[in-house]
Amino acid sequence: MSKPALKQVIQSVLAAAIGVQTKENQARDFEGGSLSSYIFVGIIAVVLFILTLVTIVSFIL
Repeated sequence: MSKPALKQVIQSVLAAAIGVQTKENQARDFEGGSLSSYIFVGIIAVVLFILTLVTIVSFIL
């Protein structure tokens, strides 16, 4: 099986973050994906989420 493209990795990380990953995508991720790419995209997603929250709160206050 081929490695998932960057778009597929991002979609998988975002879907897993909110808990809506399909069984087919989960199987694809475990069979063909590299752990480092998922960790890297996950860290970037968390940092962007935190920065978004900080920005929203700073505008409100």
